[in-house]
Amino acid sequence: MEKVSFNEQWTCYPKGKNEQEVAVDVPHDAMLLDRRTDTSPSGINAGWYDVHDYVYSKTFFVPDSYREKEVIFEFEGVYQKATVFINDRQVAYHDYGYTGFFVEAKNALKYGEENTIRVEVINSDQPNCRWYSGTGIYRPVWLYLLPEKHISLQGIKITTIDYRQPRIRVEALIKGKGTVKVEILDRDTVLHMAEGKADGQFAGDISLPQAQLWSPETPYLYTCKVSYGEDVQEETFGIRMVEASGENGFCINGKRIILKGACVHHDNGILGACAYDYAEARKIRILKENGYNAIRSAHNPCSKAMLKACDEQGMLVMDEYTDVWYIHKTKYDYASRVENNYRDDLKWMVDKDYNHPSVIMYSTGNEVSETAQKKGIQLTEKMTRYLHELDPGRPVTCGINIFFNFLSSMGFGVYSDKKAEKAAEVKKKTSVGSEFYNNLAGLLGSDFMKWGATLYPCDVKTRDAFARMDIAGYNYGIRRYRKDLRNYPERLILGTETFCSDAYAFWEIAKENKKIIGDFVWAGMDYLGEVGIGAREYRDYAPDFTHGKGWVSAGSGRIDLTGKPLTEMAYTQVAFEQRKIGIGVIPVYQGKGPHSPSAWKMTNAIKSWSWHGCDGRKAKVEVYARAHHISLYVNGECVGTKKPGGNCLVTFHTAYRDGEVRAVSYNEENDKIAEAVLKTAGKETILAVEPEQDMIKRETDLCYVRFRFTDKDGILKPMVREKLKISVEGGKLLAFGSACPFYPDSYLTDVSDTYYGEALAVIKPGIGDKIVIKASGKTITGMAEVEVQ
Repeated sequence: MEKVSFNEQWTCYPKGKNEQEVAVDVPHDAMLLDRRTDTSPSGINAGWYDVHDYVYSKTFFVPDSYREKEVIFEFEGVYQKATVFINDRQVAYHDYGYTGFFVEAKNALKYGEENTIRVEVINSDQPNCRWYSGTGIYRPVWLYLLPEKHISLQGIKITTIDYRQPRIRVEALIKGKGTVKVEILDRDTVLHMAEGKADGQFAGDISLPQAQLWSPETPYLYTCKVSYGEDVQEETFGIRMVEASGENGFCINGKRIILKGACVHHDNGILGACAYDYAEARKIRILKENGYNAIRSAHNPCSKAMLKACDEQGMLVMDEYTDVWYIHKTKYDYASRVENNYRDDLKWMVDKDYNHPSVIMYSTGNEVSETAQKKGIQLTEKMTRYLHELDPGRPVTCGINIFFNFLSSMGFGVYSDKKAEKAAEVKKKTSVGSEFYNNLAGLLGSDFMKWGATLYPCDVKTRDAFARMDIAGYNYGIRRYRKDLRNYPERLILGTETFCSDAYAFWEIAKENKKIIGDFVWAGMDYLGEVGIGAREYRDYAPDFTHGKGWVSAGSGRIDLTGKPLTEMAYTQVAFEQRKIGIGVIPVYQGKGPHSPSAWKMTNAIKSWSWHGCDGRKAKVEVYARAHHISLYVNGECVGTKKPGGNCLVTFHTAYRDGEVRAVSYNEENDKIAEAVLKTAGKETILAVEPEQDMIKRETDLCYVRFRFTDKDGILKPMVREKLKISVEGGKLLAFGSACPFYPDSYLTDVSDTYYGEALAVIKPGIGDKIVIKASGKTITGMAEVEVQ
């Protein structure tokens, strides 16, 4: 098999507007080309983009030698309703924007001459998603050339049969019959070789007695090379087995693992929906470095690049199918097609995931209140059984908002076809559906949904669905855990969606009860769309508090849109006993007051004691520590001592003074456990231009560059704010922006406002041996160079 990248030299234009054609490479997100308007039907869901349909086109030469080959295109992800034409002949249509598809092209090609492939995508039927989807060919495209007798694409499956005495089973679907040879490689060393006759399907067991196991701590990978006639294909795999039981909890290779998880959407921040391999791997690296060991792909199947990164870095994955079943959440979403398409969709997801050791669980949906209905309960069982048929080795869950199921059964559901219709009215005066409940949760705080979930009818309206999955997925139901463990002794519970403030309580109960297998916080990293639900801004950064035009991201990540961990991340690490102490300060200047509280934003504290001009003002300092008591010192003077009460968070109120703030945690004997210090930045201001890497690889990497206003020692100055203009030599600027959830400008320009003293650029390397980045504000400049290999 020959696999050829088909990502370069495309053109793209809004449907019916050929004169606006631009040259692009894929992955590409055309939604970033659209204007944002206050009448956009996408509204808060997609960040007020006035979304259009787009056409992608590419001309390519097909040699005569292709006549003897099977020619197949793979589109890993096109949002959405993609129709593919080759030489004006329709060859494929694909509904779902979050699963890939193959296109058999042989009969549509013209050999020995130029051909044209055209992909038309429909995304103007807004709203069709509750977050930013992007538009177009946002994941890679591949061209496969196979001999007539070949191994089916995604037809190789590798299953661990035993991890104690390592043994695997290799299966392969083939077109025809003949001899199949299997080689297991450890880097360049052949560990095992076997062959056998096959007619349509090959299966063989292989013992690997000295093999290393795959785990999050040691993500060791092997290669399975399968040969059949002229066709040779390779799959990477890891040797590991998953077990989920009440006796042992969730185990990998017999060892219990508590899932410390993060929900993540598919976008890559200021890059939009573009699924660059490097961007996907960077996201996983940042999450892993900050203590997470699992991700929930919310609320759609993740990319192949992300799975590869998770395999290599030891990140566990719960891959999720969809956000809807048959009740609409937005007027034009996928709900009307799930019942007809779910078998094909789930098969694609399983075929994509099967050989990835990082994938440990499937989720059939998110907050599908259909699970409170007889029809929905039956669908729960059908999907669970079907996934077991496709893949017996992984458990199945579904994220259910327990309180929402009860409300739905009473006729007050968050989601309904009628509410989805009403929410699509651009000129509506009141929020509807999830927007209404997000706003209500913001006003009432995180206790709102957690309290609601404790009501008895919530149990009645979820227990039948939970009985039809392997692991019960609780969205915001942590206050049910202990009671349900008593009432349902066979039930395994997973916090499929939780608040950041639940981390400490979750960890304490999970340590003592193996039936609590994990927690997925909403959200691990900030994301585009669903604007403002986790933001707590001041008027100088967000003059509009209505979440209208100008708002673009949710603001609810423990890690912000640029990949910077926030103080909530420090709280989480302390709660999970991964660090001793953390500290954060609520911005002392406080603008003109925050807009509204958010259930998904635990705190807006930042890691800084540099608030020049604020001497004497009230300061609120948060300290995160597991200790008997904690003391806070300002310029050496103790300003307070407090004991954490049933949590690992204490808050001090003091006067701000330039200098130093120091938090110290103590045990019961008054011995120091740990301390954290923040210092005020010096007077001189520098524009630091900081590439994440000094050297990058031309073919695989992207160059991420952070811009920070600091003093000469690198201490951040969050109160310095200027618009920056940058220039790039030796590369192409893909995106430039800040982490601010209110960002009215485009990420596609060379100008960006800073947010608490910072901004970020993403650059694709060019043909030279270095990238030179220069930046200038009103009064200051900076530059950096990155080597390209």
